Amino acid sequence: MRTELVSEPGDTTRPNEDFAAVGLPASGQGGCVIVLDGVTPPGGGTGCAHSVPWFTARLGGALTELTVSGRDLTLPEVLERAIRRTADAHAGTCDLSHPRTPQATVVLTRWSAASVEYLVLSDSVLLVQGPGGTVTLLQDDRLDRLPRAALATDALIDTHLRNKEGGFFTAAADPSVAARAVTGTLPRHEVRALVALTDGATRWTEKFREGDWTALFDLVAKEGARSLVDRVRELEAADRTERTFLGRGKTHDDATAVFVEL
Repeated sequence: MRTELVSEPGDTTRPNEDFAAVGLPASGQGGCVIVLDGVTPPGGGTGCAHSVPWFTARLGGALTELTVSGRDLTLPEVLERAIRRTADAHAGTCDLSHPRTPQATVVLTRWSAASVEYLVLSDSVLLVQGPGGTVTLLQDDRLDRLPRAALATDALIDTHLRNKEGGFFTAAADPSVAARAVTGTLPRHEVRALVALTDGATRWTEKFREGDWTALFDLVAKEGARSLVDRVRELEAADRTERTFLGRGKTHDDATAVFVEL
């Protein structure tokens, strides 16, 4: 089995808000991958005394322990318990009802000799390569399907869309959002390799249009996750002035890529 993990902050003067972990073996069999992308809040309060990296470390640690040890739990149950455990850790000091309370996107995958389970919540993604080389994108596309006008301001997003019916969901303080995740199970023999990515790494495809998802997967498999992140950084730097591709987005984003060859 080959694994590779690269996670790099978008700004070296700020903490990386992503989290990534690989668990081998999970309860004596198979393994797991956990990837979180902490949501950077806009200016203003969050109702919380803790930082986004604090939150992703807490949630990621809980997810790692529960995914590895809780083979009797489904992945939504794992996420539900991890969110509740993290919320309990700061409910006494923070306003967890605030729409910008620390939160994150989630990719979970866990495999055994028989199957590969997956869970995706919000805009991080999982790529799955079959034995014939076909690459399948597993994603939660609710954010992509929203009209651009609805995303015009942070106030509109927080009031009408963030963790609301008809909008999109992230892992924050409400354990019930675990039921909103995109989930599924694949036969183990249908999966040759996996790549889990935060949206800072998927910019190569989604922002800069350098290649489709198969091309991105092949780049990581052949040249490594480090090569993908380096190429994204080069593209970001080249577009820093004209912003043809980046538009109003931040110049550099935290970027995480995890590759596993089963």
